Amino acid sequence: MIITKTPFRMSFFGGGTDIPEFFREHGGAVLSTTFDKYCYVNVRHLPRFFDYTTELSYSRIERVKAVDEIEHPAVRNAMKMLDMHEIRLTYEADLPARSGLGTSSSFAVGMLNAFYALKGKYADKKKLSDDAIYLERELCREAGGWQDQIAASFGGLNRINFVGDRYEVKPVIISPERKRQLNENLMLFFTGFTRLSSEVQKTNHITSGDKTAQLLEMYRLVDEAEHVLEDRHADLDEFGRLLDVTWRLKRQTGSKVSTDSIDGIYQKGLEAGALGGKLLGAGGGGFVLFYVTPEHREAVMAAMKDLLYVPFSFEDGGTRVIYYAPETYDLSLGRD
Repeated sequence: MIITKTPFRMSFFGGGTDIPEFFREHGGAVLSTTFDKYCYVNVRHLPRFFDYTTELSYSRIERVKAVDEIEHPAVRNAMKMLDMHEIRLTYEADLPARSGLGTSSSFAVGMLNAFYALKGKYADKKKLSDDAIYLERELCREAGGWQDQIAASFGGLNRINFVGDRYEVKPVIISPERKRQLNENLMLFFTGFTRLSSEVQKTNHITSGDKTAQLLEMYRLVDEAEHVLEDRHADLDEFGRLLDVTWRLKRQTGSKVSTDSIDGIYQKGLEAGALGGKLLGAGGGGFVLFYVTPEHREAVMAAMKDLLYVPFSFEDGGTRVIYYAPETYDLSLGRD
């Protein structure tokens, strides 16, 4: 039996510039972090007592006799990709799917990590992120960028650069005290709306020519935000103001990025004292993040009283195997 633990991510700056159609021409970068909310993937071989060969438990239960019968596209394609057979897979998570936190990519990374471990193979963080990108973007044909898979695999507060067909992960150099203050100044709320980010991406056509100017400006803001974090003499509150700038730019990249309800929530947060914030993910719903200085936290909390507040802490571990119990299981033996 294998159990993997993979964090979710929040993207601060540069979202949209991680889409290949954009960064292959212009370059791209994102500034993001993982935090202490996780998905857990439990995988083991399925004992041969049943009239099915694979069992999956996520938001529903699937029991099938052949891999091609699996309806979950990521699981089906990952099993075929790594030649997996006769397994039982269980998925659990601290936060809901389709909520702007890269949950589907965290699942993909955690599942691949578990599959490699079950086969007795080690896959490093680069291998896992590369495989997850290939799985979701090529095999499953899901629209979107590359940042989610990379963040879930590597973990931590990073700048991720995209050049040509390559990427590099650069940890943000920030003092522990400054990082703690940044964490404390961020407040996360669940709007109650969920959506498929790939569908939002398709609807918005985020890389179409008329949005290039906004994406280039969002790309430039990554440099400014990174400077604010790494320069210990810079005013950390400028990070919050830049969040407001990037959110207003992002709203211009598609009609499905925001809604009247989300705009109302965001405006109430600003009026209560938040310096800035943004909706996380591709848009359309999920979690909203505010940057709030200590003296305004109580007012923002009151303004968001109808939403679920989610306290969190940054994490640095990325995906990992938290339980490893190798099995003696001979797949060469035929089933009765």
